[in-house]
Amino acid sequence: MTGEGSDVFRAAAGHSRWAWLQAGDGGPQLALLDDADVSLTFHAGRREVTRHADGRAEVVGDDVFRSLAEELAAGAPGDRWYGYFGYAARADLPARADPALPDAVWMRPSRVLPLAVPAAGTAPRGDEEPQAPTPGWYADAFATVQEHLHAGNSYEVNLTYRTAVASGMRPLDAFARLCALNPAPYAGFVHHDVEGARAFVLSSSPERYARIDLAPGGARTLEAKPIKGTTPRAAAAHDDEAAARHLATDPKFRAENLMIVDLLRHDLSQVCEVGTVEVPSLMAVESYASVHQLVSTVRGVLRPEVGSVAALHALFPAGSMTGAPKLRTMQIIDEVEEEPRGAYAGAIGWLGADGRADLGVIIRSLLTDGRGRYVLGTGGGITVQSDVDEEYAESGWKAARLLRALAPDAVATAR
Repeated sequence: MTGEGSDVFRAAAGHSRWAWLQAGDGGPQLALLDDADVSLTFHAGRREVTRHADGRAEVVGDDVFRSLAEELAAGAPGDRWYGYFGYAARADLPARADPALPDAVWMRPSRVLPLAVPAAGTAPRGDEEPQAPTPGWYADAFATVQEHLHAGNSYEVNLTYRTAVASGMRPLDAFARLCALNPAPYAGFVHHDVEGARAFVLSSSPERYARIDLAPGGARTLEAKPIKGTTPRAAAAHDDEAAARHLATDPKFRAENLMIVDLLRHDLSQVCEVGTVEVPSLMAVESYASVHQLVSTVRGVLRPEVGSVAALHALFPAGSMTGAPKLRTMQIIDEVEEEPRGAYAGAIGWLGADGRADLGVIIRSLLTDGRGRYVLGTGGGITVQSDVDEEYAESGWKAARLLRALAPDAVATAR
């Protein structure tokens, strides 16, 4: 599949701001902005929210969550916004600004088309490259994390790193390849080609960050589906079944998942009605093109006075991408990770003026400002039971298909 051959990309031609999401209400959606339509961008380093419309840019605030809530309140009842929150989008938490892309982009389109990216077959399983010996910089970070874990500063730390990839491939074509290699329920593409706020986010995420639905009687339900525990799929059926069984029963994976479920129960309890937070599914194995994942579901009923944007703010960033407890663990992450995460570990999706929303966690994703350099983040949850070589190997095969999306001209450099 190529960008030129897709109805999605033909429809988007000539638009500098648009988004495509797999997880749309009623199916995949292409959101197109005309010149007069509004987009918001946030730069965490400057603490500036900028409003873009009619070729003009105006700073309108210092908190993208607040600015987005204000735009939703002032707009039409049928408005819907598409975009992403990067890892540093919450200015009250310890996270470094992205030096290249905005730390958040949200767009209000005048047109939304029900268009799907065409299927391109199923990518083969078990074809990821074997990993080299673990590098010293990762081992050092892992050792520092273990010191914090043994000191009781955290129960689990999601340790990640970034890989830079030089490639001349257009973001449109890279996204098309990514969809073919790694189909996922929260696939999405944000295209914001605006001087000073340029961002292309290519996501093939399997993980739900948060979904807000309207229940009978006007109540809103909030649901998160954290993923903790991942294993690669095998080419042979019996080996693949064995990998899924191991994932479901391994004590380390189950401990990782349970800690994040407890964190999410806490996060939801801050914004939900007392007694409504529940875990309808605990540690279910879900299978995707390249991996099996251990997935839990945490759900609650939002309190009437809590706005939908405020609810997303309370959960942000996803507990599966931090560890527990969240604040202290984010401080540890800021200490040991050498580069900012950027959009990686944030959330991508849509928000409606009617109170509904659906966003995925930004993992299995490529980020670029369109100047021939892509960045991808990868990593995993570290506990006291973790092995440094196993964790580094896991981070490598998680990233393998992303790198293949940029082949044949990709040149990767770790960190």
